[in-house]
Amino acid sequence: MKIDTEIRHVTKPGANLFLELGFPPEEAKRLHLASQKQINDTKQLKEQLMAELAAWIEQHHLKQAEAAEILMVSRPRVSDVVNRKTTKFTIDTLVEMLSRIGKPVRLAVGQ
Repeated sequence: MKIDTEIRHVTKPGANLFLELGFPPEEAKRLHLASQKQINDTKQLKEQLMAELAAWIEQHHLKQAEAAEILMVSRPRVSDVVNRKTTKFTIDTLVEMLSRIGKPVRLAVGQ
């Protein structure tokens, strides 16, 4: 049995995927805007968590290898945090890293 791996269509970055999937234009626009907001909100949250981690590393004058050992991650992962590469981390991973350095995260909803 042969698996079909041929690419037939590529959605361009920023394009409205919902419109391309055949949703009515108004609904596609609504869904696209809602998904963009969710993506932006998640990115902002990750950036805040990364900023806390980077500030802690700087305050303690740690080299990335030292921080990696404390955070129980690889040195390149610390570099990704310091350089705010949000796509490389889940919120869970960042919260766990903050917990390891004694900075528990509290969530406030609807402020």
